[in-house]
This record gives sequence, structure tokens and C-alpha cells, in this order.
Amino acid sequence: MIKTPEAPASRAAEIDALDERLSKRFIALDPSGYFLIKLDAEAGELVLEHFGNTIDEKGLARDSDTGEVLSCKKGGHGPRAASAVYRGRSAKEIGIQLTEGEGPHPLSRLDHALYLGRELQKAEQCLREGRVYEQD
Repeated sequence: MIKTPEAPASRAAEIDALDERLSKRFIALDPSGYFLIKLDAEAGELVLEHFGNTIDEKGLARDSDTGEVLSCKKGGHGPRAASAVYRGRSAKEIGIQLTEGEGPHPLSRLDHALYLGRELQKAEQCLREGRVYEQD
């Protein structure tokens, strides 16, 4: 890995502001479902749970079984059973599980795949450093 000089604080603040602004844009939901990322520090693994959903005519995600609108807030839709669980020691290991080999693959949108890769990298860094990970 190539070392680069530390970015000045103003550059870091500028990047943070850009990231915050970009996070507020409209994104279409992935009809293949969504993921929750967790850490299993004891096992030294990232845990990725996949949940299916149905996207209605208004673009809202609904529980495929109950038809209820899924909330984005923590604890907003109660316990659901994951349709699949992926475990790995690194973001790369999980990424390979999600995208290589025989399908079907649980991602259908490139923007969702990019988001997931970014979040898995952040989760891996937290696992390496023994920090708590919170998914954006």
C-alpha cells in the first residue's frame, strides 16, 4: 500500500461535506433486496444479512411477505428472517461471495453494489481496529 501525506483538515472537511450532500440524493431501491452489515468480533468476521423486498409503484420498499412498508429507521420494521447470510474476514471475501460463481446474485443495481462495497470496507476497518461499526 502506498503511503500518502496527510490531507489538510480543510480538505477532509470538504470531502465530508461533499459526501453528506451526495448522501441526500434520490436513489432507486434495489428490487433484489437490502443488506444489514454487522460485526462478529469474537469470530473475527463481517456478517452480511440479505433481506428481500418488493418495490411498489411509488418506489417504496415493502416486506415481501406482509406488504408492510419497510422503515429506514433502526428497529423500524421489527425482526425479519434474513433470506441469506454471508460471512467473511474481509470486505473482499464477502464481495466475491456476492458477485462470483453461479447466480443468482443478490444485487441488481451498480449503485447498490458500490454502496455495499464502501460499507463493507468501513466495517472491515472497524473490525481490524476493534471499533464499533454503524451502517450508513
